[in-house]
Amino acid sequence: MTEIEAIKERHSVRNYKPKKIEEEKVELMRSRIEELNRESGLHLQFLENAEKTYNKLLNRTSGLNSAPSVIACVGKESDPDLEEKAGYYGEKLVLYVQTLGLNTCWAGIFSRKKIPVEVAPGEKLVISIAIGYGENQGQNHKSKPIDQISQPAGERPEWFEKGIELALLAPTAMNQQSFVIKLCEDGSVEFTDKGGFFSRVDLGIVKCHFEIGSGRKVEWT
Repeated sequence: MTEIEAIKERHSVRNYKPKKIEEEKVELMRSRIEELNRESGLHLQFLENAEKTYNKLLNRTSGLNSAPSVIACVGKESDPDLEEKAGYYGEKLVLYVQTLGLNTCWAGIFSRKKIPVEVAPGEKLVISIAIGYGENQGQNHKSKPIDQISQPAGERPEWFEKGIELALLAPTAMNQQSFVIKLCEDGSVEFTDKGGFFSRVDLGIVKCHFEIGSGRKVEWT
């Protein structure tokens, strides 16, 4: 399965089977996490036992407390791009585990005191990702019209169109899609965060999807 196929097949899943992830897949995930951490400077972690991470009332009501495992997105507080990188590289991992037959759900609401995560001095826990075998494969979310989230300079080149297509499939908090992607006259692309709940994390996820669709590498300052 390619990353594009994974994007099109992957949907948020909140209800999970009481099935442990096989050790072979755990090892593959940990290897991928090591690669992403080296590239990004983040401290992404796979926590095999979610314990009481999703024990808040909202998590229990939605069924998310059934998730057996969790991915914690941690990084250096001093990094000005921390939240966007957590979204970008976290989504890279989400798409990878989708190819392994696993399901996920980005979760900004969880018990930060009970998640069994390692947060070193100078680091920050940004967000979590529930992971396991879903009771179902989730469902499509409604997307905003293209002209509400993109601003092309003149005619739309094919690579920009493909990037926008996949950006619209990016999971965002409460499906807010609070972003704008602008094609500049010099051919560069600008991403604007319009604000909202976890919108900077969302923007990182959007950048990941746009990059995969367009084939244009996102540069970090």
